[in-house]
Amino acid sequence: MEVSIVIPAYNEGNRIGPSLKRVIEYSDKHFSDYEVIVVDDGSKDNTIDVVTKYRNPHLRLLKNGTNRGKGYSVRRGMLQAKMPYVLFSDSDLATPIEEIEKLAWFLDREYDIAFGSRNVRGSEIRIKQPWFRILVGRGFALLVNLIAVRGFRDTQCGFKVFKKRAAREIFRRCRLDRFSFDVEVLFIAKKRGYKVKEVPVVWIDKKGSKVDPVKDSLRMLRDILIIRLNSLKGIYR
Repeated sequence: MEVSIVIPAYNEGNRIGPSLKRVIEYSDKHFSDYEVIVVDDGSKDNTIDVVTKYRNPHLRLLKNGTNRGKGYSVRRGMLQAKMPYVLFSDSDLATPIEEIEKLAWFLDREYDIAFGSRNVRGSEIRIKQPWFRILVGRGFALLVNLIAVRGFRDTQCGFKVFKKRAAREIFRRCRLDRFSFDVEVLFIAKKRGYKVKEVPVVWIDKKGSKVDPVKDSLRMLRDILIIRLNSLKGIYR
């Protein structure tokens, strides 16, 4: 399997090193060819220094310069990916890199996109989120199904793999730069008729989330409405 792995990073100096080590070691053993694309989103800590210490020919670092948002960073990396399969993964590896095998199984069949889920039967939550984040997440999932895209239980899990053609078609149409980009990606995918599979995965809550459960929830609600408005305007055609 040949895979591009896109990792957005903002102030991840404390954990990007161990995550890269794990991803590279796994990729060396299991992929015939691969690339790891770290997109630094204007970090103010030593994230860039940690990444540049890796002298690995499979590793690329893209720098946004200023903070543009997770959605922007993922989009930039996905559009520069070269391999037939393209994964984006959160830098904390809350979903372990080994779970890519479960998702790739579906891409090897008739699916164009497969994404990890914490909320479908068969998922394994080894360390749970705090109760208020679970509550906010369930409320957001309900709103997503009511307003934007139906049929998915967990749009926000940061572990999604695409066939390259689908990734290019979808991400070049995306407009949202912040945390709601996952919903926009799946909305466009369904609108354009791609086959999408939600797959149960192992998930381990990690401290240090950049998401504010109150402020960002309100922004994400606004973004869901923007997605629907963009669709009505024909922006995703």
